[in-house]
Amino acid sequence: MQNHRPAGDKNPGIPINPEVPLTLEGSAILHQMFRVRWEEWNGLEEERRRAITEEAAGTLASLEGSGTAAYSVVGHKGDLMLVHFRPDFEELNATELRLAQLGLWRYLEPRSSYVSVVELGLYESTVKLLDSLAERGVSPGSEEWRQAMEETLERQRAAMAPRLEPEIPPARYLCFYPMDRRRGETKNWYRLPIRERQRMMAEHGLVGRKYAGAVKQIISGSIGFDDWEWGVDLFADDPLIFKKLIYEMRFDEASADYAVFGPFWVGIRFPATQLSVFLAGRVPER
Repeated sequence: MQNHRPAGDKNPGIPINPEVPLTLEGSAILHQMFRVRWEEWNGLEEERRRAITEEAAGTLASLEGSGTAAYSVVGHKGDLMLVHFRPDFEELNATELRLAQLGLWRYLEPRSSYVSVVELGLYESTVKLLDSLAERGVSPGSEEWRQAMEETLERQRAAMAPRLEPEIPPARYLCFYPMDRRRGETKNWYRLPIRERQRMMAEHGLVGRKYAGAVKQIISGSIGFDDWEWGVDLFADDPLIFKKLIYEMRFDEASADYAVFGPFWVGIRFPATQLSVFLAGRVPER
């Protein structure tokens, strides 16, 4: 994403509060969920439906190469989910505006959307750096502090570059959900010391690593962008993996005590060439 820095602030992304972990941000993400107005759509003459479908399929095909994927939604929450990965918010907005000009848009009812950016949390690196700075007597917020933080970010950004701008995995199934870290009278994630949070996140990550190869997980940050704090995308060829992974994660401390989950959306991926099959009321092929 473009980095628009305020005048007079050399490092606006560097936290002064040592309890705030460093993060890396990458691609901008938009999830769009729709319900098809089936009665209106099926009431059109066949020739008109064919023309609208061909127009939409052509546009969707061109967007697929830029980081767009379509999913047939399972369940009552909607029918169609479009997921877009783009370099920045302007390209996301250009994509949704382009889609809104299609004839098909008249027959799609927005049900939900979600805006976020790929986020890699650096709890472990942050804690190690804090220990090093404390040993050297470097004061939080000082120029030396900020420089050390910036150097750590640059080093991690280079090492994790492929993860910051991922392609949408080609897996057949997607599970997407937003989540928060609990903030209540008895459980407040943001009042815990950073080393406690780092320990719990490390344990949380161990569960996810067990499923490497069976599921691809992409975490995105949405604080300041949408109604929840993070978005989670899980991609797999076997949807039962979603249940097993999320169920097991519920038992670790970070989730059991501090996680709050939003609505879950499950979709079956299909290419633009299968849009006509989807709009005919059949499950599209891969």
